[in-house]
Amino acid sequence: MPEWRMIEGLADYRQTLSAMEAHVAEIAAGRAPESIWLLEHPPLYTAGTSAQSQDLTDPGRFPVHVAGRGGQYTYHGPGQRVGYVMLDLNRRERDVRRFVTALEDWVIDTLAEFNVTGERRAGRVGVWVTRPDKPPLPDGTPREDKIAAIGIKLRRWVSFHGLAINVEPDLSHYDGIVPCGITGHGVTSLVDLGLPVTLHDVDLALKRSFPRHF
Repeated sequence: MPEWRMIEGLADYRQTLSAMEAHVAEIAAGRAPESIWLLEHPPLYTAGTSAQSQDLTDPGRFPVHVAGRGGQYTYHGPGQRVGYVMLDLNRRERDVRRFVTALEDWVIDTLAEFNVTGERRAGRVGVWVTRPDKPPLPDGTPREDKIAAIGIKLRRWVSFHGLAINVEPDLSHYDGIVPCGITGHGVTSLVDLGLPVTLHDVDLALKRSFPRHF
């Protein structure tokens, strides 16, 4: 089992990324254990390797960081539980798609502890919830909101970056980007869904559900 590390306060993005990359190198060299870091960042946007410039609609709103992970633009900020997942797939299974699916399933199981039905969607990485309480899209398709983002990178088959679950962030902060390049659907959080859930509650649920998927 990996070690779990809780980083208190709002973690500086560049410093955290540098520390994560160093730890991944130590894991790959066999000198450090697999790790999961749980933290919050101050408000910022990150650009993945597929980010499109037109999806950054308000570039002056928050700092923008090039993340190097897969995916497009996403937001991090207070009230969002970020989980940086550093696992050695050499010891597990060298299958990127299966690993991403396991991350999604892990989040879905975590949300289920709060009676939230999270779902995956073909062509849309991350976890979504159906919103029958909101008007459907113009074509009649039910509205769906994203509740968790997933973006990873592998180096020598050791993973880093990971997932971000919206617990109680300021959802208006997403207005400066097209989240993950997807229009039509929105974003939500556990508190936005009417659930008085805390970051600590989510941490406990993540730890309980982790062994079922990894």
